[in-house]
Amino acid sequence: MASLPQEDVLVVPRSVLERAGLFQGFCGDVEKYLPILLDPNQTLWMPREKAEEDPSFKQLIPYCLLAWSGPDGVTQYFSYTRGGGQGEARLRTKRSIGVGGHIASTDGEHGDNASYEAGMLRELKEEVAISGKFTSRCVGLINDDTTPVGSVHLGIVHVLELQSPEVESREADLLECGFQSSEKLLADRKQFETWSQIALEAVEAGVLG
Repeated sequence: MASLPQEDVLVVPRSVLERAGLFQGFCGDVEKYLPILLDPNQTLWMPREKAEEDPSFKQLIPYCLLAWSGPDGVTQYFSYTRGGGQGEARLRTKRSIGVGGHIASTDGEHGDNASYEAGMLRELKEEVAISGKFTSRCVGLINDDTTPVGSVHLGIVHVLELQSPEVESREADLLECGFQSSEKLLADRKQFETWSQIALEAVEAGVLG
């Protein structure tokens, strides 16, 4: 059997995040962190297998929330359940409101903002089909060092404001997809992966704008 090609993912040394200001949970100070974290003099490419086991580096992960406001003005968020074949084994069967994944070296050689943007759009297109138009804005970051998964990842949170709720899964392992209000999602928060819980709590607190 032929071995799978090595996947190199975008990482930044934890020390860079610590110098910028280590935080736990959600942080909305995008202007402070992004220029530092996406500085090609700081980022590097690392084999994913190694990066998953080395907490001295943080893998940079776009985490996109798909939002739609209905006729009643209530904002609803796209959520789904990760199937058994989803990439990160430690998150399987969990619910999520975030769409996204790793930035790969094939997304751009420099490991800069352009590489990041290309990787974010690629991940979106791979996971979901959005029929209508939308606008995107970066609203914050998520760091969670309390779990093995969180200790090696750093989420960069984007809100995609959709004109319509026409979103379909493009992956067989994105199950039970649909839009619900944050109130309903928060009622089931224990079913969600940690990052989604953090994001929902930021919505509830009014700091995820």
